[in-house]
Parts: sequence; structure tokens; C-alpha cells
Amino acid sequence: MAPVIFYGANEEYGFLSNFYSAPIEIDGRSWPTTEHYYQAQKFSDLGRQEAIREAATPGVAKKLAWSGSTGLRSDWDAARDDVMLVALRAKFTQRPELQARLLATGDALLVEHTHLDHYWADGGDGSGRNRLGE
Repeated sequence: MAPVIFYGANEEYGFLSNFYSAPIEIDGRSWPTTEHYYQAQKFSDLGRQEAIREAATPGVAKKLAWSGSTGLRSDWDAARDDVMLVALRAKFTQRPELQARLLATGDALLVEHTHLDHYWADGGDGSGRNRLGE
């Protein structure tokens, strides 16, 4: 089976992207996208989390999280995979239509394809870890 390649939220498999508009609820709070949730969880400061949650787009949420170097959780490197798993489980259990589309990919290898990320994506050349695809 051919790999399922994704990146842009508006592409054929864009529903796999964290930028895809699929609101989720976690711990009684609604998040516009999994990207909003993931970026906010980098911080313990509830005010900063809220600013990221309320960002107009997932791109703005990411920029807010990356602006300034203070406040990042000391355990972030150890916690990030678990945070992403919480977000993705919420997305694909709370959105049955997305769950069906995910299951329809069968055993295909899922690959987030971009040179912009070597951890969550394939690094653009296959050298990345592709953790999101996993």
C-alpha cells in the first residue's frame, strides 16, 4: 500500500494535519484545532494558554507559542508526545467522520511531509522522525 502523504490542511489527507479545523474538547475547554491545544500545553501559565487557545488560526497559535523564550514547561521534551497523543485521541474519537477517514487509510504508512519539521514530520527528505505520522 502506498504511503499517505499529508501536510496542508486543505489537501486530500489534510484532515490528518494539526492545522485542520476540527474543534476538540479537553478538560472542559474547547480548542479550535489540535495545534492550538498542543502549542498551549507548552506552558503552565493559564493566561498564556488562553491566549493561544483564542488565537484566530493555528498558525497564529504556533507563533504565539514560539514568541518569547520564557515560560516553557521544564518537562516539555518529555511531555510533548503524550500531549500530542491526548490531542489526537480527542480529535479522532470526538469526530467520527475523521475517525472513519483515518481508519480508511488502513495499514498505509502516514507521513507528514515537510522540511520544516524533523521531529513530527519527515524533514522533507525522509530523515525526520515522522512522529505525527506514527
